[in-house]
Amino acid sequence: MPNLALRRKTKLSPFRRMAIGTWQNSYDPSVYGTLRIRMDEAERYLEAFRKATGKRLTYSHMIAKAVAAVFKRMPDANAILRMNRLYLRDRIGVFFQVVLEDSKTGEIDLSGCTIFEPESKTLVEIIDEFEAKTSKVRKGEDKDTEKSRGMFRFLPSFMLNGTLKLISFLSYTLNLDLRWMGIPRDPFGSVMVTNIGSLGLSQAYVPLVPYSRVPLLVAMGAVEEVALVEDGQVMVGKEMQLCATFDHRVLDGAHAAVMAKTMRDWLETPFEHFDPIPAIEE
Repeated sequence: MPNLALRRKTKLSPFRRMAIGTWQNSYDPSVYGTLRIRMDEAERYLEAFRKATGKRLTYSHMIAKAVAAVFKRMPDANAILRMNRLYLRDRIGVFFQVVLEDSKTGEIDLSGCTIFEPESKTLVEIIDEFEAKTSKVRKGEDKDTEKSRGMFRFLPSFMLNGTLKLISFLSYTLNLDLRWMGIPRDPFGSVMVTNIGSLGLSQAYVPLVPYSRVPLLVAMGAVEEVALVEDGQVMVGKEMQLCATFDHRVLDGAHAAVMAKTMRDWLETPFEHFDPIPAIEE
């Protein structure tokens, strides 16, 4: 069984071929952008969902569904570059950063968990899966994560770069399943999401992670009250900034425009796109 289920994309535009030839790796072609989204309705949806279900819905869970909608609408964005050839993924995976704290030393570290096929799951299913996976990671009970973390904990410093490049080559260039080495199958999915708002930040541009081969990263800023102009009048509203970093060899402005519109549609009119709110039993 290969590491990823892939189909080679054979028809490439001249620009796509030029972009692939221009940049040799994802250290070079980073493009950055910010999308400001009104969150008044998203906040109202979130509160209604929590009240109706008793589940602690967060904006991260909602982003998982919205990003999946982006890839469904723009499947060419759900891609990976291998040997200067673009391949389309057969499934959508959303990777979330998870903050870890060593119970003995108090040292802070980062890990993550991936939700696959969020487009086919309800928000309740996403919440339950997300909580179960992050709990296992934080408690050190995720065997694959602990194996890979353990390997890098004791790996000599001079071997770090070469080891990461080798793992990336085996996992993605050769598309090998390395679970026998303690490397999870497709650990980073299609897109990485990090909630910088939990740190009190409005915006930050996160770097691409070359060895992950993920061409798109999204940083969720804090939801803040801001002055907005609506129908020529200044008013107070809720807003969140989504900061994106993408690999220009894989994605371009045309992709970004569709992705931005889809994200705005889902988050600014959530009652039309997300799961229906269950009726509250009296």
